[in-house]
Amino acid sequence: MDLLGGQVRSPGNHHHHHGLGGAVEEIDLEMGAAAGVVDDASFARAAFAVVSSSPEASANQQAMHHVLDGSPSSQELSAQLLSSDKPRKKKKVVKKWRDEWADTYKWACVQMVEGSSRIFCSVCKEYGRKHRRNPYGNEGSRNMQMSALEEHNNSLLHKEALRLQLASKDRGITLLERPIYIKALLSKSAESIIETVIRRDPHESEYIQAVQEIVHSLEPVLSKNIQYLHVLESLLEPERVIIFRVPWVDDKGEKHVNRGFRVQFNQALGPYKGGLRFHPSVNLSVLKFLGLEQTLKNALSTFSFGGAEGGSDFDPKGKSDTEVMRFCQSFMDELFHHIGPNQDTLTGDIGVGFRELGYLYGQYRRLTGEFECALVGGRNLLANSNLHAEAAGHGLVYYAKHVLADLNRDIKGLRLCLISGSGKLAMHVMEKLIAVGAVPVSLSDSKGFLLDDEGFDGSKAMFLKDMKSQQKPLREYTRRYVRAKYFDDARPWGEKCDLAFPCATQNELNHSDALAIISSGCHVIVEGSDMSCTAEAIDVLRKSKIIVAPSKAANAGGVAVSGLEMASKSNQMHWTGEEVDTKLQELMRDIYQKSVAAAAACGHSKDGPEALVHGANVAGFLRVAQAMLEQGCV
Repeated sequence: MDLLGGQVRSPGNHHHHHGLGGAVEEIDLEMGAAAGVVDDASFARAAFAVVSSSPEASANQQAMHHVLDGSPSSQELSAQLLSSDKPRKKKKVVKKWRDEWADTYKWACVQMVEGSSRIFCSVCKEYGRKHRRNPYGNEGSRNMQMSALEEHNNSLLHKEALRLQLASKDRGITLLERPIYIKALLSKSAESIIETVIRRDPHESEYIQAVQEIVHSLEPVLSKNIQYLHVLESLLEPERVIIFRVPWVDDKGEKHVNRGFRVQFNQALGPYKGGLRFHPSVNLSVLKFLGLEQTLKNALSTFSFGGAEGGSDFDPKGKSDTEVMRFCQSFMDELFHHIGPNQDTLTGDIGVGFRELGYLYGQYRRLTGEFECALVGGRNLLANSNLHAEAAGHGLVYYAKHVLADLNRDIKGLRLCLISGSGKLAMHVMEKLIAVGAVPVSLSDSKGFLLDDEGFDGSKAMFLKDMKSQQKPLREYTRRYVRAKYFDDARPWGEKCDLAFPCATQNELNHSDALAIISSGCHVIVEGSDMSCTAEAIDVLRKSKIIVAPSKAANAGGVAVSGLEMASKSNQMHWTGEEVDTKLQELMRDIYQKSVAAAAACGHSKDGPEALVHGANVAGFLRVAQAMLEQGCV
C-alpha cells in the first residue's frame, strides 16, 4: 500500500487523468529533448507527515523516539534511518515524448518540430481557428502538465475547435480517400480518362487532382461531343517534359546538385508561355498540374499562347546573390536549348523574382548572343516589365469586383478582406484592395499569419513592402504597429471576413480551413495561387454555397499584360500605366463573362458555388480543343 492508501505504483506503469471529474491519476509524461526534469520533492517530504498503522512504520517511529531522546545508540539509529527512510534523490533525467501518450489520449498527437518532440491537441490542430499548438507546451512536472491539460480543455479555443468538429459531423462532411474521386456520376468514357491518368502516374497526386476537377467540369461537354474525348486524352499528356541536373557550387566551395524541369504542355494556340518556380516542393507532379492550369489560363485570354511550367527544387531563401547567380547560370546552361521568344517564354513564379530573372537572362544572352528576350518580368527585360508583376494581383481584384457586382455588392468599403501569402502577388492584391477602398487585414508566411484588425492602409503597405525587400519576417510588423498580432503555426481563415484571397501556394486551403471560412462569414473566395483549395475543401465549400473564383480565370491578368507588352514591343508602341490598367480591366471583364457564359451553357447559374470553376474550365478547354481539332492529330 502507498502512503495515501492506494496500491504501490511500479515505475513502469503509466496512468492517466480523464477530464475534470474522473479519478486523479498520474501519467509518466516525458519531457522534450532539452528539458531536464527533477521530480518534485514535496511528495517525499509529505510522507513524513502521514501516520501509518503498518508494523514497519511503527518500528520507524520508535527508532525516531530513541533518536530524539538522545539514547546511546542514537548515532547508529540515526545513520540507519538516514540510509533507509531518507528520500533518495532522483537522478536528473532528460526524456522524450512517447507516442504511447498520444495513443492514451486520443485527442493528442506528437510531432517533431525543429528536432524535438512536441505535443499538440489533434482537435485544435484540425479545427482550431487561430492556434494549432496547445498552450501547455512540453515542460514542467507531471502535476503541472495535468493542471495545464485541464486549463486547455476548458479554454475557449478548445471549445471552439470542438464546436467546429461537431459542425463537421453534423454536415456529414468527412475526409475523402486518396486518390480523390469526384462524387458526381461520370460517364464510363470520362471515368476511363481519369483511370488512365491514375494508372499511368499513380504518385502524381497534384496532377491527378487537377485532372479530376477538369474532367468533372467537362462532363456535359464530353457527353454531347464525343470527339472531344480524344482531344482531352491528348491534352492531358504533356507534349514534352525536360528533366536535367543542375550542379552548382556554394560560397564555401561545396558542390550541390539540384533537379531542373521544364514541362512544355501544349502549344496548339501558340508558343509556350509559363512560369518558372524555385522551391523545395517542386516536382514533376506539381509542374504538370501547373502546366495544365497555365494552358487553360492562357486560353482564357484573348492572346495566342500555349501553356508550360518549369523550375527546380532549389531554394533561393538564405542563399547569397553569388550562390543564386551560380545556380541560375547552371540552370540556363541546359534550358537555353529549349526556349526562345517564338518557342517558349519564361515568367517568374514562386522563388523567381527580379534577381533570378536577371541572372537567367544574362546567361541566356551570353549563350545565344541574342537580345530578343525569352524571359518576361525582369526589371530591364521589357519597357513595362513592372506592370507585368503588378497585373496578376490587380487583375485578381478586378475579377472580384465583377463577382461581387453580380451579387449586388460593391468591393468599395468592403471590410475584412483576408489575404494569405506575402509574395509579389499577395502584396499587389493588398495594394489594389486599398486603392479601390476595401480593407485588407491579413498576410501570411511559412511561420504563421499577421492580423491587423484596423486594416492595412497606404503607409502600412509601404512599410510591409520595405520589410519584404529586406527579407524580414512578418512578425517585425508588430514591433511598429503594436495593436497588430502575429499567430504562429496558423493560417488566417478562421478570422471574420467578407472576402478571401488565398495567394500562397497550391492546396493551401484544406478541409478544416474550409470549415473555418464558413464560420467566419465569408461568401466569396478568389484564388490567387493555382488550385488553392484541396478537393475536400471544394466539397465543403460547395455544400455551404461559398462561391469560388478559380485562379485560372482570376489570376489571368499577368498573362493578359504579357500579351500587351509583347504587342507594344512588336509594334513599337508605348502605353502608359493608366492605359495598361484600363486594358487590364477590360480583359478581366472579358474573362469573367466568358466563364459565366460557358457555365450557363452547361446549366450552371452564375450565382452557383461552382459556376465560375466549371465555366473557366469549359471555356479554356473549348478554345484549345478547337485549335487541336483544326490542326489534326498533334
